Amino acid sequence: MHYIMTVFWSVLLVSMLNYVVSSVQNVEFIFMDGIFMSIPVAILVLIIAAIIPDEPTAKAQH
Repeated sequence: MHYIMTVFWSVLLVSMLNYVVSSVQNVEFIFMDGIFMSIPVAILVLIIAAIIPDEPTAKAQH
């Protein structure tokens, strides 16, 4: 479920960004370009999530 939601939000957010940028630049909006750009973004997010540790850090003794 974690992977499905990551891909879903990646597609949604990158497509929205693609729409806004294409509107600002006054070019044609192509939905499939957003899909193709969202795949590397989802992979990058999953890699970053795997690198970051889940356990809390230890409190420093002063």
